[in-house]
Amino acid sequence: MSNTEPKDKDRITCHVLDTTTGQPARGLRVKLELVSSPIIPSNNTNNQNGSSNTAITSSSAATPDRVFESQTDDDGRIKTWLPYSSATSSGEVPVYTLEDVLSSCLLPGSGEPADSRWTLRFDTAGYFGGPDKTFFPEVTVTFTVKPGERYHVPLLLAPYGYSTYRGS
Repeated sequence: MSNTEPKDKDRITCHVLDTTTGQPARGLRVKLELVSSPIIPSNNTNNQNGSSNTAITSSSAATPDRVFESQTDDDGRIKTWLPYSSATSSGEVPVYTLEDVLSSCLLPGSGEPADSRWTLRFDTAGYFGGPDKTFFPEVTVTFTVKPGERYHVPLLLAPYGYSTYRGS
């Protein structure tokens, strides 16, 4: 993917289409969380047939400074993320960006950029009008982010089903 993308979009974006109406899903709340960083290949192990497997290990789970939120616009898109603040949090408003967090995903000891694992949580119960209006009250999509790349995650949504893929 190109690093010449417009600066008005974050490196992780999403788009939600409501397949029951054939229209963009407007006003759907979405949370973006860093699940683990960095993802480090560990020592190779041999499986039963003698070929090697590379196990993956990762650092601690997401902390409050690695969680973002947004709401889909009139076109069902999220182009930028805001730091997440829970209803019970108090004090100063967080002032970090997604780029700050992505840039801090480094391999220990080397300072080289590392892969990281992220999760998008779509509040489908809120969008459809309550948990009794949909079989999936939340759609969770977990994916791996490689340094310097851009990611677009489309979600095709209905009350009783969904589909997703890596978009462009």
